[in-house]
Amino acid sequence: MREIKKVSDSFTEQQYLICPAHINHYGRLFGGQLLKWIDELAGIVAIRHCGGTVTTAAIDNLQFQAPAYTGDMIVLQGMVTYVGRTSMEVRVDTYREALDGRREMINRAYMDMVCINCKGEPTEVPDLLPETDEQKQEYEAAQKRKQMRKQRRQEGF
Repeated sequence: MREIKKVSDSFTEQQYLICPAHINHYGRLFGGQLLKWIDELAGIVAIRHCGGTVTTAAIDNLQFQAPAYTGDMIVLQGMVTYVGRTSMEVRVDTYREALDGRREMINRAYMDMVCINCKGEPTEVPDLLPETDEQKQEYEAAQKRKQMRKQRRQEGF
């Protein structure tokens, strides 16, 4: 029987301060920099869930909802939303945090991560126990996203 883990077991939060090196020619946070941070956080979340090495298989969704600028504090929160036999979907929410602590969501991304062994072969991951209503809804939505990813692969996308 597979080990079972909760969403909270691998929840991870990371903060960054946007510096001039993170800014594009429009004066906003460079999307590639944010994607790098998101991919790193998704990897950490997935490693915490499976207890092994992981690789990014797909970036399913990446939606920029608001810009961020030099001096802004960025907060990324990641959690496992769904697991298959060897893969995990990780949601990473990105917020801009004001000095008073208020947070505004600026991005949401879904990453498909695969646990691999030392030969680079996929290996089984622990199952996921969604506990809250929100986690259960996210799990159901993730199943639909998985089917869409599978369909896109079959169609050559």
